[in-house]
Amino acid sequence: MRLDLLALAGLACACAGFDASAAGKSRFTHDPYPSTYQAIAAGPVLIRHATVLTGTGERLEDTDVLLAEGRVVAVGRALQAPAEARVVEAAGRWVTPGLIDVHSHLGVYPSPGMNAHSDGNESTAPVTANVWAEHSVWPQDPGFHAALAGGITSLQVLPGSANLVGGRGVTLKNVPATTYQGMKFPGAPWGLKMACGENPKRVYGQKGGPSTRMGNVAGYRAAFIDASEYLKKNQPKPATPKKKRWWERAKGEDSADSSGDSGGKRDLKLDTLAGALNGEIRVHIHCYRADEMATMLDLAKEFGFKVAAFHHGVEAYKIADRLAAEGVCGALWADWWGFKMEAFDGIQENIALVDRPANGCAIVHSDSDEGIQRLNQEAAKVMANARRAGIDIPPERAIRWLTRNPALAMGILERTGTLEAGKMADLVVWNQNPFSVYAQAEQVYIDGVRVYDRQDRARQPRSDFMLGQDATSGGGR
Repeated sequence: MRLDLLALAGLACACAGFDASAAGKSRFTHDPYPSTYQAIAAGPVLIRHATVLTGTGERLEDTDVLLAEGRVVAVGRALQAPAEARVVEAAGRWVTPGLIDVHSHLGVYPSPGMNAHSDGNESTAPVTANVWAEHSVWPQDPGFHAALAGGITSLQVLPGSANLVGGRGVTLKNVPATTYQGMKFPGAPWGLKMACGENPKRVYGQKGGPSTRMGNVAGYRAAFIDASEYLKKNQPKPATPKKKRWWERAKGEDSADSSGDSGGKRDLKLDTLAGALNGEIRVHIHCYRADEMATMLDLAKEFGFKVAAFHHGVEAYKIADRLAAEGVCGALWADWWGFKMEAFDGIQENIALVDRPANGCAIVHSDSDEGIQRLNQEAAKVMANARRAGIDIPPERAIRWLTRNPALAMGILERTGTLEAGKMADLVVWNQNPFSVYAQAEQVYIDGVRVYDRQDRARQPRSDFMLGQDATSGGGR
């Protein structure tokens, strides 16, 4: 990657010698491919007189934001900055946390889209929990930079939805890098991609199954039975007695997994599933219909894991209260529906209704290399549709769909997603209300570094792949 303003390609490893025990992780989530991302040193920045949406539910007028050493120092009025601070006059502009896409396939289905770049679905078995999306990520994907121009500072890249269990997803900082480790969000937990409904039964219906929804559920259950046995054999017993579950055998009984695929040795598939059971890997499920989401919640209860978010969920509005009660987010489109049977019963107020309960967690996601460039506009469509239905959603609430809530679902909210003192200085300066059709991201900061500036070509990163390409004609120069 080339970015003229900074030597981003020279990022040094901050994570060499990673120790899983020191990080408080089990053997299932030890990372042999740790992040090498390091924030570039940057001087203090004072953004003055902006309308600030903090992501916490506040809208602050004529407010300053002070950044230093990669962190948000303060948000308030008449802030004092060091003499060497760069001052950004932002009167008439809006400032928000950096946008976060919880569901992206950038890098694993990059542009240009062709078979040689199709690396998102390992369609060789219904359960491929052993694969990691990060090992398919192509950092030169031009889509990363197009997303940056739309204000995206972090994103979760997931495997596709061909499989019952597609594998691990990875959270990236949206910065230019030569390797995926140079983009990898330090310390972010992995996500586990699962899928229910039409996709896996369509893909495997001609490959020996599953070919039905009941076959799908049987496949999940078999996989988690194996993972439960594997977890029991490979994790120290707790100091205090716990309630015995039905799959835990008495002392002396055979405890081999039901399919025999671990063979008493380390198993990459079961490592991932055990990490999900442990709560160390966050479960993200592609699921459209309300009844299937309810079934997956029952599955989670059966095996003791937590669903972080249902993705796509065009019928999530039908179970909005249950999602809120169980602390499950809905990562949803603004208005995609009807393109297959399980997407037929979608409504344009879906996100607004999932957001409505007191503890509702609604997220606007993309699942698209184009949609990721305008998540703010997708949220604006939801606001407009909700207004027509008599639900008024102010900008200070809607921004949470793009920042706080995805960070919560991805397990990184303590570090990013809101503009609060001590958090990563990931933010966007917009030319106006970000939910206006005329809104543009003027400046994007990641860890306090101005990595994108609409008015400065030196701060508009380009992929190495695009060097020598004429954007206007599509030909080489």
